[in-house]
Amino acid sequence: MISGLGIGVGTLIIFLMMISLLFIGMPLGFLTGLIALVISYLWFDTAAIMQMVAARVTDFTSSYTFVAVPMFVLMATLLDRTGIARDLYNAMRIIGGRLRGGIAIQSMFVAILLATMSGIIGGETVLLGMLALPQMLRLGYNKNLAIGTVVAGGALGTMVPPSIVLIIYGMTANVSIGGLFLAAIPASVLLSLLYISYILLLCYLRPNYGPAMAASERQALTKKDIKKIIHDIAIPVAIATWILGSIYQLMCRKTPPFRAEI
Repeated sequence: MISGLGIGVGTLIIFLMMISLLFIGMPLGFLTGLIALVISYLWFDTAAIMQMVAARVTDFTSSYTFVAVPMFVLMATLLDRTGIARDLYNAMRIIGGRLRGGIAIQSMFVAILLATMSGIIGGETVLLGMLALPQMLRLGYNKNLAIGTVVAGGALGTMVPPSIVLIIYGMTANVSIGGLFLAAIPASVLLSLLYISYILLLCYLRPNYGPAMAASERQALTKKDIKKIIHDIAIPVAIATWILGSIYQLMCRKTPPFRAEI
């Protein structure tokens, strides 16, 4: 046992082990698990380790907040299977395709709306990778800009409320999940605006990075098209407003966020 060396030495050992294992190429998930097992074995006796593991497992499995995670996964699945996400992208493509860099910008907006509806990480990246990336590459977008837009847009799911990351962090750190959501709103809005501003500026300075759709590909908007665009955009906006509004209402402020998802 090395507990007599003090917490400072123990922290240094953990840091050195992490750096060493990262340099040899060990995946981060296995790395953290291995370090936790080794330090626990060296720092505590076997009985104490079993008690800690049992206590942590009990805390997680008995927490009502954790029920929010499968609810958000279910919501993301429904958005994909019902075609709401695909209709949203197609509706915004008609508008965004007329602008220089418009497909990249509207992909960012779609990622934000999907994040506010599902809260799951990675779903936006997969969807944008299937819908937006081929479209941008076909129109002659710069490959780095196209891939970066998809990755950055998908990563917003970790910050835009209601994010599963914030829920799990709040549950683990015993802090208010509603407070985390409120704090994440200005940060996510600012980051989204910075992304969009960067795309606009880059495509303005280098027009070949994000060309607009050719005139032959642009649709003449009829009244029927306008109604469909409004319909396809209104549904996701209404769902996102309903979820976030429910979370911040008094009835959900002191209760698990999965109620809002239901």
